[in-house]
Amino acid sequence: MPKTIYVGNIPWSTTEEQLKEFFSEQGQVYSARIITERATGRSKGYGFVEVADEDVEKIIKMNGSELEGRKLVIDEAKPRPEQ
Repeated sequence: MPKTIYVGNIPWSTTEEQLKEFFSEQGQVYSARIITERATGRSKGYGFVEVADEDVEKIIKMNGSELEGRKLVIDEAKPRPEQ
């Protein structure tokens, strides 16, 4: 069962494929999604990565890792608050 990990402070130029590749070094990554502005399509600087349950701890320990000179914020994703 995959777990969703929040990734913040992603460099603007990073692609979803690059993000997936970055985390694949630590475990099995099922998908990577970068959140974008609807109007412009520009990255908002954060996203989500789905990883194998057994790799969650290794991925979260990467908090503070650098990607293209920016320190990533990595944590387990929280469910959306109901409106």
